[in-house]
Amino acid sequence: MATVENKVAGGGGSSAAGLSWARVCKECGQQHEGQDSHLYEYQDEVDDELVCHICLQPLLKPMDTPCGHTYCFHCLSNFLKEQDFCPVDRQRLQLHQCRPSSLLVRNLLDKLTVMCPHYEECQQQMQRCELQPHLHNRCPVFRRLREEAEKRKRPSWNELKGRKGDGELSGDAKHSATLSRNPTREQPEPGLINPAYEESEDDNTPLRSSLVAEANVVELFRDEPEEELGFRIVGGKDTPLGNIVIQEIVRDLPAARDGRLAPGDHILEVNDVSLASVPHARAVAVLRQSSLLRLTVMQEKGFKTRDPRSDHHPSSSSSSSTSTAPQSSHSPHGNATSNHNPGTVLQVTLMKTQRTEPLGIKLIRKSDESGVFILDLLSGGLAAKDGKLRNNDKVLAINGHDLRHGTPESAAQIIQASEVRVNFVVMRPAEAQEEGGSSREGQHSRSGRRAPEPQYFRRRSTYMKDPPGGFSSQEKTVSLKKEPRLSLGITIAGGRDCRSRLPVYITSVQPVGCLHRDGTIKRGDVLLSINGVDLTQLTYNEAVSVLKAQTAQSQVVLRVIQTISEDSEEESEAANKDELDPVDDPRDDTLNWTPLWTRWLGLPSNMHWCRDIVLQKTNNESWGFSIVGGYEESHGQQPFFIKTIVPGTPAHFDGRLKCGDEIVAVNGATTVGMNNSSLIPMLKLQKNKVTLTVVSWPGSLV
Repeated sequence: MATVENKVAGGGGSSAAGLSWARVCKECGQQHEGQDSHLYEYQDEVDDELVCHICLQPLLKPMDTPCGHTYCFHCLSNFLKEQDFCPVDRQRLQLHQCRPSSLLVRNLLDKLTVMCPHYEECQQQMQRCELQPHLHNRCPVFRRLREEAEKRKRPSWNELKGRKGDGELSGDAKHSATLSRNPTREQPEPGLINPAYEESEDDNTPLRSSLVAEANVVELFRDEPEEELGFRIVGGKDTPLGNIVIQEIVRDLPAARDGRLAPGDHILEVNDVSLASVPHARAVAVLRQSSLLRLTVMQEKGFKTRDPRSDHHPSSSSSSSTSTAPQSSHSPHGNATSNHNPGTVLQVTLMKTQRTEPLGIKLIRKSDESGVFILDLLSGGLAAKDGKLRNNDKVLAINGHDLRHGTPESAAQIIQASEVRVNFVVMRPAEAQEEGGSSREGQHSRSGRRAPEPQYFRRRSTYMKDPPGGFSSQEKTVSLKKEPRLSLGITIAGGRDCRSRLPVYITSVQPVGCLHRDGTIKRGDVLLSINGVDLTQLTYNEAVSVLKAQTAQSQVVLRVIQTISEDSEEESEAANKDELDPVDDPRDDTLNWTPLWTRWLGLPSNMHWCRDIVLQKTNNESWGFSIVGGYEESHGQQPFFIKTIVPGTPAHFDGRLKCGDEIVAVNGATTVGMNNSSLIPMLKLQKNKVTLTVVSWPGSLV
């Protein structure tokens, strides 16, 4: 056993004096630099086996070396930046060779007893793993710091209800926010900034808003080397988006459990490797190469007012400072007048007679959608008596805490830690309002199985256009004479009934089949027809039936289409290690591969399926998304892509638009031939309602 000195930051752990919400660490409650290890007040002696050999403190995020030693991740990664050997036995060592310690070791470390860093006012002791929930839900000092920051920075609900915006995302503001935290990045290519988002002389909108963004570091562990982190990415230097952007978070995987990443986050660095100028396939490979990833991400938090003179006007208050924006990101639509598909965003305040009074709400999670939902209101309970919350409401936030990807347990903790006032922000499905919230319709408020909405269902696109620059496709035809019982030797996935409405594509070419011997057909090729029977619009089961029937013949003519990327064709193959997409490929264990996002970009437009998304808003608020693309002298005609979706806006609350979606029409008018400065004014002219026709491909899963 060894006596370990407490990790204390300059006396900050012993007193709340001098603490500020912006500087205090939200995980350990101490003040330390963002790159430094967390600091804890350990109460007992710690076994030598649980102490890092570099910092001589209890291990934080322990990593095991192949030579049998264990270090804190931060300590080891910083050491290996300067050296290439193990600090104890000096054997050759690189960080990617190390693995997270066993679950047993991590559990022993989590159970170490620590004291709340604000022990002058909060005398609580707890296990180390319980400190962060304690700080956010029970510590009076931490709560006071947060409330003081919110009072200084965040407007009241009444002010937010009256706030107005000025059109789409301000490209210049977004770019300046990014550069201020990442000054070494290159200037954007033409078309990445939306000029119509800037202020103009003739715009009589009284308030001007700019985007609040901040750079954060998020660390994710893989328990197993082959485990998926659980998010999909789009973008890359070989695409019009330029940056690497998170399209979607997959539930129940490490990224969703961690809770800090969100769709729309831009990934700037991975383990100190910049992703600013790498192709999409290279970014995927970097994200798949290590068990422990340190991601530097740019996260957009919403809009704040730029005109300082508007501070005295109740409708012009800033949504929040950078540090507290996530807690108020839902508030711009916290009123009953908003009516964004697929539902309405409401603010409901419940007042308890005493702090311990239960609200009488049963919360659940759903199998097909992330977030927290109201299952039932207990008869006679506070919520039932109030009458404003309903069954199947999706809880977006409670007392400013973002719960879009939260759990019922975290929501319950927030409610239990609240004082007498509990503020809910919920989304109510349109079906619940129109037809009394029937259970059948309410079960799928944002999925394709909800009550019929013609604008939701995907259809074959009739908008003809060219693929982005650098992407193309070529048709291949194979004619085979074979024994009737001999298999083609391919496995397939996709189909127009899968979530992304993909065409049927080949996931593997088996070495025992006749197509493997021919060598023309490759993994990732999209099936067009077999013996003249069209396969492009079939469901998965329909395609399987047709293939079985036609391969029983002695002669088979198979037509496929192969997509080509000029910049990253070879790298795409290297990055595409085997993986199973649990959403789109659930039918067969042999379907263990899915294409990268960039593979879909080269498909001709007659292979695309599109859908209409209707957004609605009030006043002059922003639609809440930015775009890239359009005609450029250096790149020619590029499709328009969604690059950013801003929290607290109609596009965000609607939930159907995704980063990487391609806009092919606005209100039925094709975007082909338009440039960036033509499309932006068209969008701004749509005051209350706009219909976007989009093509959406699933991002690359990492």
